[in-house]
Amino acid sequence: MPKKTVNNLSSSNLQGKRVLVRADFNVPVDDHGNITDDTRIRAALPTIQNLTSKGAKVVLCSHFGRPKGVDDKLRLTPVAQRLSELLGQPVAKTNDCIGDEVAAAVSELKDGDVLLLENVRFYKEEEKNDPEFAQKLASVADLYVNDAFGTAHRAHASTEGVTKYLRPSVAGLLVEKELEYLQNAIEHPQRPLAAIVGGSKVSSKIGVIETLLDKVDKLLIGGGMIFTFYKARGLSVGKSLVEEDKLELAKTLEAKAKEKGVALLLPTDVVLADNFSADANTQIASIENIPDGWMGLDIGPDSIKVFQEALADCKSVIWNGPMGVFEFDKFAAGTEAIAHTLAELTPKGTTTIIGGGDSVAAVEKVGLASQMSHISTGGGASLELLEGKELPGIAALDEA
Repeated sequence: MPKKTVNNLSSSNLQGKRVLVRADFNVPVDDHGNITDDTRIRAALPTIQNLTSKGAKVVLCSHFGRPKGVDDKLRLTPVAQRLSELLGQPVAKTNDCIGDEVAAAVSELKDGDVLLLENVRFYKEEEKNDPEFAQKLASVADLYVNDAFGTAHRAHASTEGVTKYLRPSVAGLLVEKELEYLQNAIEHPQRPLAAIVGGSKVSSKIGVIETLLDKVDKLLIGGGMIFTFYKARGLSVGKSLVEEDKLELAKTLEAKAKEKGVALLLPTDVVLADNFSADANTQIASIENIPDGWMGLDIGPDSIKVFQEALADCKSVIWNGPMGVFEFDKFAAGTEAIAHTLAELTPKGTTTIIGGGDSVAAVEKVGLASQMSHISTGGGASLELLEGKELPGIAALDEA
């Protein structure tokens, strides 16, 4: 069901109102607590600015890291500082996310002000979706906006629990954009639609592959999971990663693709290493000739050409998961080639969607993020959405 968004709220709905906004400020920081990538903070700006421009008092909350109780290293102070720079206005911050200090700070807010609450995960009740904690969090606000797509697949107090106490509860602009791109790509794509699925294990991508086989015209598979498919075909894979308990599943998936008329493409050659390290010795081999004692860590040059040809006529492409161990430069060529291919297809009218997780890191590493149609901010959430699962943080919002 389409959900109400902040665009459905007028200035008269918002003027002087206290709006609790769940953002995703779980940003990477260095050893000194400096933010190394502010993408997630920037992604929240349109919603915050939309609300402040309509005279709302914005109360932001987020989790940060995985604290066990209060942890001074995981306070949101650096986020408040960066946010005030990006917004060009002061962003006050509390040292708690519930209680008297928060109530006092919220009562001081003027129309258009922004306040950031402390890390909600300092309370174990957040992840338990404890109703009492959710009610305390909601008590300082008049309405709720969820703009944290990256956590929408979790039913936590700040993503799902608070909606029981605040109406309206609507989607932020980031969540709206994520749903629009990811759901449209699956439900109403421009065809041909291709999905590129990578990563190390078939087991973590079974649901996605099975769902995509009902939707796509082409499915390209890379990453460590290819060796489970090869072994299922009876090929020797050296000491490459194999999930022995998934061999039958791999056969079933190939059979299902055939039955559905989906072109399922596996790499034709691989880059091999004599051990799992950045400075390993390497060689390229066809999939029929992988020698004992070697492991595959990337797709080979022939596979890159085959994949590029398969993508050339596609009008929609979804990519989730790298083609190899791209963190090591020697095994990054396959992943980087896919990123360049999609960046070239976008201006030709292809909708290119990077579905969260490592694929986003790969696209950012080669500096091509701005050349994709959409980069998802949620790894787990985008996977579950592509699998056709309901996301609790979205389901709890008001229907349009």
